[in-house]
Amino acid sequence: MSSIPLAPVRPVLADRVLPRSLVTDALLVVGGMLLTAALAQVEVPLRPVPVTGQTLAVLLVGAALGPVRGALSMALYVLVGALGAPVFSGFDGGTATILGPTGGYLLGFVLAAAATGLLAQRRWERGLLTGMLAFVGGSGVVFLLGLPWLKASLDLSWGETLASGLYPFVIGGLVKAAIAAGVLRGAWALVDRADARKDR
Repeated sequence: MSSIPLAPVRPVLADRVLPRSLVTDALLVVGGMLLTAALAQVEVPLRPVPVTGQTLAVLLVGAALGPVRGALSMALYVLVGALGAPVFSGFDGGTATILGPTGGYLLGFVLAAAATGLLAQRRWERGLLTGMLAFVGGSGVVFLLGLPWLKASLDLSWGETLASGLYPFVIGGLVKAAIAAGVLRGAWALVDRADARKDR
């Protein structure tokens, strides 16, 4: 069975590890959603926006699956959560979360995974520095949607919005970007080593 056109022109990590098929694509999309749901429960409870492992999952899923499957995985995550499954941080779910102050961040996950996946197609995640830049950029996409949504939801000034929705997350975002860059570079090193052994 041939894959629907979800695999990138330049293979991302998933395409180097697993055979391409419709079934594989579907399993990867679901697996990315489940990883995000699991890391969402790694939480530092700040208000109005908690620090969670969600963004790390978004970066990893986008880079490993590519832009289309990564975005589909995050769209599935948001949809499942909107339908009431407890997949958001603090085992939360439902449309109230989507429509609440953090809804923009959740919707930003879809675009962030797509952006990170596009950069992965260009092999940014294979270098430590370019990987960091890709993942910081992916995190920035989340804030581009999340901050205006937060401001409108709570009727905050821009100063208040940045103080509650951006500044507390800068250091954590850099740490997550560094973790993602290290994980992806290490994974590619293992794949390249395995390929080199096969060619001997």
